[in-house]
Amino acid sequence: MFQAPTADPDTLPTPRALLRSTLVALAIATVLLVTVVLPAEYGVDPTGVGQLLGLQRMGEIKVALALEAEADAAADAAAMAAEEEAARNFVASSVAASTESTPEESGGRLEMAEVVLQPDEGKEIKLAMKSGASVEYEWWTVGGAVNFDTHTDQPAGTHSYSKGVDQTSDEGVITAAFDGMHGWFWRNRTGEVVTVTLRVQGDFQELREMR
Repeated sequence: MFQAPTADPDTLPTPRALLRSTLVALAIATVLLVTVVLPAEYGVDPTGVGQLLGLQRMGEIKVALALEAEADAAADAAAMAAEEEAARNFVASSVAASTESTPEESGGRLEMAEVVLQPDEGKEIKLAMKSGASVEYEWWTVGGAVNFDTHTDQPAGTHSYSKGVDQTSDEGVITAAFDGMHGWFWRNRTGEVVTVTLRVQGDFQELREMR
């Protein structure tokens, strides 16, 4: 009859030996945590060993990068929320006419605006428009050329209708794909003062220079 081999009691570790091995392992893990893991991952070096090994600097860089990433994410979320809120407020508070606008029976509302750009300065003008509304526009400069971006702000981001570099004029039609703010951004990359004059006519509620 087959009999399974049994362990020799003399070869088995005693409870004291097991406890000693456990304590040794725990001590080693604690030493590694304090001298390696904390400096390398969190920049915390209570013993000074991490600094000698160059691990503390590694941990400080990791922590700094993590904080920067969190700050960037928070700033992006805040900027997006502010843009959406501004668009809603502008549309909600839009009026049918202003003292500077001229209503046209056939072509809709007509309005003109002017911005003065110092060297390297950028400015933006936006229209509050309802979905499906259209406006005709033209603008021209005095004093030099500008870079421009005709675009719209929407919850998913900014959509550009057209862009240009070193231009002195532009004209076209904007048809709003959704309720919101639609308009132009100009940047003066010359060394001179440049004046931009904008003329718009069509279906819009308000024209504003964005601050």
